[in-house]
Amino acid sequence: MAERSFAREVEDLRLGAGEVFRGEGILAITKALLQSGVAYVGGYQGSPISHLMDVLADARPVLDELGVHFESSASEAAAAATLAASVNYPLRGAVTWKSTAGTNVASDALTNLASSGVEGGALIILGEDYGEGSSIPQERSHAFAMKSQIWLLDPRPNLPSIVAAVEQGFELSEASNTPVMLEVRIRACHVHGQFVAKDNRPPAFTMKQALENPVRDVNRIVLPPASFGHDREKIAHRWPAAQAFIQERGLNEFFGPDAEVGIILQGGMYNSVIRALQLLGLADAYGETQIPLYVLNVTYPLVDDEVARFAAGKSAVLMVEEGHPDYLEQALNSILRRRGVPAVVSGKDVLPMGGDYTPAVILAGIETFLSTHAPERLGNRPPVPTAAPVLADPRVKALEKVVPARPAGFCTGCPERPIFAAMKLVEQELGEHHIAADIGCHLFSILPPFNIGGSTMGYGLGPASASAFANAGAGKRPISVMGDGGFWHNGLSTSVGNAVYNKHDGVIMIVDNYYSSATGGQDIMSSRASNPDRSTNNPIAKAVEGIGARWVRQIDRTYDVAKMRDTLKEALTSDVEGPKIIVASSECMLNKQRRVKPQFAKAVADGRRMVKERFGVDEDVCTGDHACIRLSGCPSLSVRHTADPLRDDPVASIDDTCVACGNCGEVAEAAVLCPSFYRADVILNPTGADRWLARVRRGVIGWLQRRRDSRRVTFA
Repeated sequence: MAERSFAREVEDLRLGAGEVFRGEGILAITKALLQSGVAYVGGYQGSPISHLMDVLADARPVLDELGVHFESSASEAAAAATLAASVNYPLRGAVTWKSTAGTNVASDALTNLASSGVEGGALIILGEDYGEGSSIPQERSHAFAMKSQIWLLDPRPNLPSIVAAVEQGFELSEASNTPVMLEVRIRACHVHGQFVAKDNRPPAFTMKQALENPVRDVNRIVLPPASFGHDREKIAHRWPAAQAFIQERGLNEFFGPDAEVGIILQGGMYNSVIRALQLLGLADAYGETQIPLYVLNVTYPLVDDEVARFAAGKSAVLMVEEGHPDYLEQALNSILRRRGVPAVVSGKDVLPMGGDYTPAVILAGIETFLSTHAPERLGNRPPVPTAAPVLADPRVKALEKVVPARPAGFCTGCPERPIFAAMKLVEQELGEHHIAADIGCHLFSILPPFNIGGSTMGYGLGPASASAFANAGAGKRPISVMGDGGFWHNGLSTSVGNAVYNKHDGVIMIVDNYYSSATGGQDIMSSRASNPDRSTNNPIAKAVEGIGARWVRQIDRTYDVAKMRDTLKEALTSDVEGPKIIVASSECMLNKQRRVKPQFAKAVADGRRMVKERFGVDEDVCTGDHACIRLSGCPSLSVRHTADPLRDDPVASIDDTCVACGNCGEVAEAAVLCPSFYRADVILNPTGADRWLARVRRGVIGWLQRRRDSRRVTFA
């Protein structure tokens, strides 16, 4: 189940011409696709465009009414390959994924697509995950666009601009026979606003028509000598056609009066630049600016005539380009020098080479640029808000010493936590092992309290990254970890198949939590739920056995720490040849709580008898050793001081966020720690029998307490 349902919001996708659409960026992109007559859509979820896939899944009735094919692709490569439908047919298609990690996976298909060119519009929507909040290496899509000659759109982050970029992206693709990338940053995906809608359009040419009238053009197949012609076609036809379309249709925008200096910026930077100019007294909240702006809603290819025209007569221009290297700044220098325009180009000299371009960063860069090239422009600037006085407050500085760091970690009750507790227990007996990590929630195991994992190479590549150690002949075996999402994405063939084929002697731990949890809880092939639109309930264990794995163990309850420990120890000491594969299964607790909590609350509201499990720690039994915390790390497991004057050490404590997974008690038992953990059942809407039993229990407990107190030695 996805982390959020858009069942209500997708009804707005039916709005017609002249009606006002209100919502966030992801919904606006979906509406724009439908207004553009898209014929098919695919993709792979990942921040910040996971919700785009969720919206499309919830909008299935609307898509079916229009005759739009939608599928949740097995990987970004599978999604990119679907765009082949636009190579020979006038079909508009769109795919989406997380960039740049997804683009890397899809690169083979995209390279061939860019070579052959397209007949119908092909749009690739990239969730540009760069800078603050990014969960991937700090890379940009710009390099891939240049490498494969795929045009790159970077619209201003407001709904009308984003919608226009989708519609114009299809037209640009068809006008130049080239696939087009549309990048939307994290903030653009979730920005809220409104735009005037248009009627949804069914595809002008349908998949049915394509199948009934097949087209074959050998010149579009990427095979020499045709592929040599593709390269000439890119230079002689596609590039000039794209530049002409961009210029004629005004895809890039100019703002402000003419002046002695100007700013050229990526479209995605527009809001931050306007805010910085506003703080300098050079623009207002409505975008009226005193400094001329050239907004690149298309960052590749650049239009030389527009660049030269904007810079002509100016003493200096500032290039606001987020990320590294400075592709646009280099291109800008090249264009201006070839055209003989003497304007000084500033950019990474006053702005950081890398990192997230927040309004504060851009403010400092523009201020430095203007103080050098147009200092008179800063004469009437208002006081700029600053956090310096607050940060200098001694009370704020004191917080740095007492407020603990909060690194990313597993959710409360996460079923992956006991897996790594078991690994730590095995290491106590067999020593430390080389452990290869993978992309997904289990990557949090590299942080305290587990400190497990030495590398991560990509989604589903954990076992493959341990290949070099697999047959080293040492007394220890490498351990690799991979999630169920990564397994179906890439791991079945690249990691498990590779290990089986090469008879690797390592241990592969496949964490199966029923969903692609790290990307938002979407169903995958091994999901236990029934999905009317997808094939689920395909066990991972059967898949690995099907490709030849001999040593396979299925564990259906990861919270059984003792069993996890013993199975892992068996895998590390087995004499069986080939990879030892453990499939550790338990439902993602976050998704389980999303599903169970509303059901539980409704049952209680309906008056049904419901039992809620709660766990606690007996202060009189707890030794204060805290090994349970070191082997669990659950956010609900903490410490607190006891009132006992004879005890100095704080005891373990479980707070109200506990979800009763039982992991802390299981860890304590498996590690032979202490019996201080207890479980209590909270009964809601109790029956008469429940109330009578509670009275009996209170009576017995009270009698035992009074008897103990009567025997206690007291001193006056």
